[in-house]
Amino acid sequence: MGKRNTMTSYRSSLMRLLDERGYIHQVTDPETFDALAAKDIVSAYVGYDATAPSLHVGNLVSIMLLRRLQQAGHRPIVLMGGGTTKVGDPSGKDDVRKLLTSDQIDQNIASIRRVFAKLLTFGDGPTDAIMVNNADWLDRLEYIQFLREVGRHFTINRMLTFDSVRLRLDREQPLTFLEFNYMILQAYDFLELSRRVGCRAQFGGSDQWGNIVNGIELARRIEGTELFGVTTPLITTADGAKMGKTAQGAVWLDEQLLSPYDYWQFWRNTQDADVGSFLKLFTDLSMEGIGKLESLSGADINEAKIVLATEATAMLHGREAAEAAARTAADTFGAGGAGEDLPTLSLGDGMNIAHALTALGFTPSNKEAKRKIAEGAVRLDDVAVNDSALIVTPRDEPLKLSLGKKRHALLVR
Repeated sequence: MGKRNTMTSYRSSLMRLLDERGYIHQVTDPETFDALAAKDIVSAYVGYDATAPSLHVGNLVSIMLLRRLQQAGHRPIVLMGGGTTKVGDPSGKDDVRKLLTSDQIDQNIASIRRVFAKLLTFGDGPTDAIMVNNADWLDRLEYIQFLREVGRHFTINRMLTFDSVRLRLDREQPLTFLEFNYMILQAYDFLELSRRVGCRAQFGGSDQWGNIVNGIELARRIEGTELFGVTTPLITTADGAKMGKTAQGAVWLDEQLLSPYDYWQFWRNTQDADVGSFLKLFTDLSMEGIGKLESLSGADINEAKIVLATEATAMLHGREAAEAAARTAADTFGAGGAGEDLPTLSLGDGMNIAHALTALGFTPSNKEAKRKIAEGAVRLDDVAVNDSALIVTPRDEPLKLSLGKKRHALLVR
């Protein structure tokens, strides 16, 4: 079912937009889907489990897919996994996910909703985004009836070939029966969304291809409905690392977990080879404007990185926060000063410098902080620190703590 996209030209503005900006990896029946998008308003969804109070940069490409869908005159559907989060997606995981309570899941969904409100327009119009919770139907399923009506369309033989299952078994990691059901529930979500809100397509990363095809086949077998799937390439950096993974951990989209300044810095630190593709994927700049920035080379590429960081941050946190972050970076790096918008840490009566590095999230542990100090990578007010036992005491003026050239914070009373 389905095939890798081989079309070189599209009729619909949606598929042309996705294609020119580098979002398309695979499409089921691309000719038919393109024709549908050229003549009708298409409703398409992406699903997100609520395992944390925020999504992260690794989720951003799929969120941008929904944004592009709306920009092209179609309707985005955000599916929150209030039901599937209780099961846990085994994709890309070696271990069983921690089970959350219903209250924890609801709190996470409420928190995540704030991010989508910044990036999509919600409402009652034909192209306004809607948010749906799959707990509305999954929590009400009757087990035996579900097995008879839905489970009979899935074979264990085929389910064992899916990467999410096979990789876990190959590594001899436990896969619970609860998790084994996840792909069936995800397929059922697609069927339910087509019934309830007229959803015609599911978007997702390339690792979701098998799950998307499952949903398409289930809808065809049960109701004869024709559904479609579009996946994005796996977004990696030029050195092969997974997008959004840093030594400091997840790059959160919620400003309560990651400051707008640190978010700006994440994009500013993009590798030279990634600037062009990231401008296309993660900003609303025109292709003409991106082309001019892509043509920069040498030291001038830093100007393109600043534009990328500012535009990506403005989209999520607002133009004022983005420009404040850019000014802070310019003050910090250009003049050797300490910008007012840097993250801050209260010292109280005094704090060990290694503890301060860890408290700020600059290092994952005090042991790692001590190693960085020993390497000479830590500076206090631009003076190298070589004593990991140093107690930093508060002063009237903030102290600037730096790790390497790109991570800075202010230590205050």
